[in-house]
Amino acid sequence: QVQLVESGGGLVQPGGSLRLSCAASRSIDSLYYMGWYRQAPGKQRELVAGVTSGGVTNYADSVKGRFTISRDKAENMVILQMNSLKPEDTAMYYCQGRTASWDDYWGQGTQVTVSS
Repeated sequence: QVQLVESGGGLVQPGGSLRLSCAASRSIDSLYYMGWYRQAPGKQRELVAGVTSGGVTNYADSVKGRFTISRDKAENMVILQMNSLKPEDTAMYYCQGRTASWDDYWGQGTQVTVSS
C-alpha cells in the first residue's frame, strides 16, 4: 500500500503559475510510473503528465510546453509545475502511482481553478 497526498492547488488568474506536489508514504522508487490526471465537471478523467522511474516523461498535447513533471526522490514526491495557465486547465487534479505489478494508487485530489 502507498498513500498519495496532493497539495498546491488553488485559484490563479489566466497566465499564472501553480506548483502541485504529490507526497508518497513510501519511497517512490517502488512506483515505476507516477502521473497527474485531471477531471473537470462533466468530463472524463484525463492524463495530464507522467514520469517513469527512469525519468521518461509524457504529456497531454494540451499542456506540452506549459507543464513540467518531475520526481523528487529525496522527498518522495512528484511535482507538476504548471505555467501559462488557461481557464480550460480548471479541474480537480489527481496524483497516480503505479507499481511494477500494475497496482494503481490515487490521491484525493487538489482543485485548480483558473479564472480572472
